[in-house]
Amino acid sequence: MDVYSTLRAKSSLVPVARTASANGTGVDRNDNGLGYQDAMVVVHTGAITDGTHTIEVQDSDDNASFAAVADAYLLGTEPVIASTDDNKTYDIGYTGSKRYLRAIVTAAGTTTGGVYGATVILANPRVAPAVHS
Repeated sequence: MDVYSTLRAKSSLVPVARTASANGTGVDRNDNGLGYQDAMVVVHTGAITDGTHTIEVQDSDDNASFAAVADAYLLGTEPVIASTDDNKTYDIGYTGSKRYLRAIVTAAGTTTGGVYGATVILANPRVAPAVHS
């Protein structure tokens, strides 16, 4: 099976210039009924001019009540992005069992902020190939 048939990328925090805290969109691990077994959150930055931007991964059973993922279910570290973190990529693996995932950011000390986003990569669907639309 090739990578295109086993992975699906879904945006949670769209890449924009941010000066305030924000909640990303929930991503359904059962996208198109395929039951993705694995997930990773990828945070990508552009120009970061000031402040700190703390990324947190959250999960949910119902796409309504989200909570921080316990560190035991994360591979890697949720980043705290600062002005020295231009053009970086951070990967955070998820080993939990909740259906929905999202990234949130808590911004502090920002005037002009920074440009960044977060994408959830879904992998290993129970039913393959992955459906891309």
